[in-house]
Amino acid sequence: MSTAEVYSFVAQIAPYIVAEGTKRGYKIFSAVIAQAIIESRYGKSTLAKYNNFFGLKCGTAWVLAKKPSVVLNTKEEYTVGTLTTIKDAFRAYPDMASGVAGYYDFISTKRYANLKTATTYRQYAEMLKADGYATSSSYINTICNTVSQYGLSAYDHGQIPVSLCQWEIGKTYTTQQDLNVRKEPNGDLLSFDDLTEDGKAHSFIGTSGNAILKRGTAVTVKEVKCTGSCTWIRIPSGWICGKNSKYTYVS
Repeated sequence: MSTAEVYSFVAQIAPYIVAEGTKRGYKIFSAVIAQAIIESRYGKSTLAKYNNFFGLKCGTAWVLAKKPSVVLNTKEEYTVGTLTTIKDAFRAYPDMASGVAGYYDFISTKRYANLKTATTYRQYAEMLKADGYATSSSYINTICNTVSQYGLSAYDHGQIPVSLCQWEIGKTYTTQQDLNVRKEPNGDLLSFDDLTEDGKAHSFIGTSGNAILKRGTAVTVKEVKCTGSCTWIRIPSGWICGKNSKYTYVS
């Protein structure tokens, strides 16, 4: 695999993982992103064509409900060091967002309840293995090495890896539409008076008395953070949404 291909896949799937995981109360996202890279061969596997990026097998309830599935060959390590090829039925999803939501549905059972308590990616990986998610004896190290190799732990701290960030700190970009200005990522809206003088010159007052930065304004990036599906940019006046899973607002 090439590093560029992996980062391209991460850029697509990470926003869905962070958004869905945050909504459901999880703290660790890097290990989940690593799982997707490993289980789907960075989105290139046959199973990934069915938007199953986590090797999710059907299970009895899925089959009885007659939900979409596909039968494929897979390798299991029932005995350490020995791989056995079997055929099994795997879940199929209509799109990437559904595939990510399906992963969180899969781990929402009592069996995987401890994953919500994980505070580090290694702890998350160890819990996954102990809970029986995978048979591979090297699963924990594979996840942790993948997180380390691609700098994925940044996602656990509301950041995104520098290699995946489309905005460079200190550089100037342009807003593509009118944007709210906030005190912090996804935080309270700032009033017009809260802005810098330059910010005021390029803003207007919204219906709620909040400041709205005009489309076409040049903004200098001070910091970048990722929360949920939105990537936030700190400019001299405050925080604005740079992009979400569907649209880019600053480029």
